Amino acid sequence: MLHRLFIRDYAIVDRLEMEFPDGFGALTGETGAGKSILVDALSLALGERADNAAIVVRPGRERAEVVAEFGVAADSGLEAWLRENDLDSGDGACLLRRVVDTGGRSRAMINGSPVTLAQMREAAGCLADIHGQNAHHSLLHAEAQRRMFDRHAGLADLAEETAGKYRAWRDLREMRENAERDVAAAAAERDLLEWQVKELHALAFEPGQWQEDNQEQRRLAHAAGLIEGTTEALAALDEGDVAAIAQLDAALSRLHGLLDFDEALRVPADLLDGARIQMNEAAHALARYRERLDPEPGRLAELEARISSVTAAARKHRVPPEELLGVTDRLAARLEELRLSADPAALAEHESAARAAFEAVGKKLSAGRLTAAGELSKAVTDAMQQLAMAGGRFEVALSPVAGGSSAGFENVEFQVAANPGQPLRPLAKVASGGELSRIGLALQVIASSAGQAPTLIFDEVDVGIGGSVAEIVGRMLRQLGRGRQVLCVTHLPQVAAQADWQWSVAKQTKDGATLSQVTPLDETGRIDEVARMLGGVKITETTRTHAREMLGL
Repeated sequence: MLHRLFIRDYAIVDRLEMEFPDGFGALTGETGAGKSILVDALSLALGERADNAAIVVRPGRERAEVVAEFGVAADSGLEAWLRENDLDSGDGACLLRRVVDTGGRSRAMINGSPVTLAQMREAAGCLADIHGQNAHHSLLHAEAQRRMFDRHAGLADLAEETAGKYRAWRDLREMRENAERDVAAAAAERDLLEWQVKELHALAFEPGQWQEDNQEQRRLAHAAGLIEGTTEALAALDEGDVAAIAQLDAALSRLHGLLDFDEALRVPADLLDGARIQMNEAAHALARYRERLDPEPGRLAELEARISSVTAAARKHRVPPEELLGVTDRLAARLEELRLSADPAALAEHESAARAAFEAVGKKLSAGRLTAAGELSKAVTDAMQQLAMAGGRFEVALSPVAGGSSAGFENVEFQVAANPGQPLRPLAKVASGGELSRIGLALQVIASSAGQAPTLIFDEVDVGIGGSVAEIVGRMLRQLGRGRQVLCVTHLPQVAAQADWQWSVAKQTKDGATLSQVTPLDETGRIDEVARMLGGVKITETTRTHAREMLGL
């Protein structure tokens, strides 16, 4: 669950830190006070893109920062994922931090370690679900209906796999068709590629070899100087009476003879002893180096010829020598593609196999959808009865698609009959604004119940409803909060009154700047806030009495 949210210099928020209890909480306040801004800030910490840094960052500041701290259940999938990616905090916490500056640059971190936005979104998917205030309107689009349905049914991964298999089959089909048209052009390109790949393979170029060849060439090119220099250095160290080691031995002999008279000479004597050991090791190392330096006859010429060939090949392909391996792989892959396409019959076999793979996974998706369609239809129909749509019906209609598509072998469409006796028709064509709000809310609550995220945020999803329906919605959210943490941004007193806890959001002006302030409400504060929501600016004893009744006080 969400334990803490820290926001600094985000939109109209200067600095804000909030600690979240369990259960169902309501976030209320006047329009424009900044309620949804808090949800937007949390979305940023969950990996959403910061499309407009000028709006995200508070005016006059350089950057905005949002930190969300979640608890992670032991032995959960997220805990395992954090360990696998070396992001585990070790204390059962998951700290999501996002920083966005005025230039649009963004940094994302999990438990103090930099991550990609994709990684942040992957982790966030196990922590929280946000249902936005425009979600109802997205239900007017067929693709949004299909995505919501697949997500609710736990088929999102299978749907994605189906789309991938479809694209693979479609691409092979296009390759076969193109091959049948372009056999001559493909043959000419294939001949050129075969020659180029053969030429590059002849170089026997391996990873890191360019650097190794150049280092060896430089060493062999200067072999005479290296031999002469190391010989002179070795002679200076260890050949003759005037060599450094001999001189050092003489100094040591003299000092050792004096130690009986003054022990203070022990320090320089020990230092010289250490120096003698190091000088002997240096002399042995130089001797071994000189023995190994004797080059093989013709090796330098061989290396220079090889370097020249590699340089010429790199120039021909317009890449640095280090990238020739990538060129070889790329040309070989293209050659394999052309060899495949040169044989339409072989390509047709691959196309047939890809089609079979698509059909196999697509049929599995269809079976899952068929089962889930009945379950979701019944659940939403039952919810409609509670939301003042008695006798109404909801159905997930699956219509076959000949040949299939990237979405599978059926279209998914939400259909509704708002009143008894009416036929089912597409949701986008028959639902009024209020009906759409209620059906959309029912779908989101049901989908949330089936999901795994421990924290659910509803941002003004109750727009378009009121009266007794609003109270029922509040009860539904409260029931949802028995097993999850639920946070709802709402304008409805009936919803707020059902919450286990409530915070008020208000705007204030300080030094000419507008700020958003969040205040946890005690019992008296909740009475006044619900009374305000009931009766407007002026709070009367009548509205307070009504508020107490709604709060059960």
